[in-house]
Amino acid sequence: MSFRLVAATAVIACATLPVTAQAQGSLNMLCAPAADWCEAIASAFQRETGVRVAMARKSAGEILAQIRAEAQNPRTDIWFGASTETHISAAEANLLQPYTSPNMANLHPWAQRVHAMSGERCVGVSSGAIGLAWNRELMTRRNLPLPTSWADMLNPAYRGEIQMPNPNSSGTAYTIIAGLVQLWDEDRAFAYLARLHANVNAYTRSGAAPMQAVSRGETALAVSFNMEVTSMQQAGFPIDLVFPSEGTSYEVACMSIIRGARNLAQARRFYDWYLTPAAMDIGPKANQFHTPAHREATPDARIADISAIRLIDYDFAAYGQAETRRRILQRWDREIGALPR
Repeated sequence: MSFRLVAATAVIACATLPVTAQAQGSLNMLCAPAADWCEAIASAFQRETGVRVAMARKSAGEILAQIRAEAQNPRTDIWFGASTETHISAAEANLLQPYTSPNMANLHPWAQRVHAMSGERCVGVSSGAIGLAWNRELMTRRNLPLPTSWADMLNPAYRGEIQMPNPNSSGTAYTIIAGLVQLWDEDRAFAYLARLHANVNAYTRSGAAPMQAVSRGETALAVSFNMEVTSMQQAGFPIDLVFPSEGTSYEVACMSIIRGARNLAQARRFYDWYLTPAAMDIGPKANQFHTPAHREATPDARIADISAIRLIDYDFAAYGQAETRRRILQRWDREIGALPR
């Protein structure tokens, strides 16, 4: 084929694209939730607006590290998902762009509260609580008792049966540890984690991995967010969940615009778009059952009522501070991560 014909073919192909798709630009997004949900919202936004979306799915810790590394030359425009604490750490380092969407009025108070708490640098998009999950078939086969509390997880019968995420890369793990610190105190929380270590067979890179391992029958128990469990239950896996009787931590997952974003207009457009009921209704369609931030999102019986769970009074501002986060991670590395297996 001649160069002239190739060029003519390219012009015709461009001419047949929708005008909006040619005109609306592009968006670079880092996304922390499950890949299916990330892909679903990226595709829906691109389809509805014509903005080309380049999306990468990474864990919260990896996203924070990437944003820090790119601070002088940002390559990301929008950060979707991950806990408030992680976003506040980024905001404290001046890595996020303040923005107040006109679509915030109908969000739940907890979503609006983190927006104010972060200096308008992030907004809540969903919520969920930490629970104890297990594989019913494995528990029965191994004749293991069912846990109901944090204390139960120390049972010697669970030796090598529990999987947990690593807080250096997982926002879920940090929420678990910060929650235990606030439930008791820091020394007691780390003493508990040191005792629990004997029962842990692996500390995974992502927060979702332990639940996936439980679902596949690779480990009997995991500590995970309730929405991860629900997704696996809906996929047909034999798993159950209980919220610890002593109380448990929860997250408000956030969305932020990166400071210095190259595609700022498109980032704001995505931000506004997601803060609508229709966008938040995409979650359950992608088998993701987070409590949505919009009060007018379609009710779904598979989504847990977090108001019925015994939640601790979680201090997002305090545990989002970079120094606090750094100290807790260093202590975990020193006192838990360094323990022999």
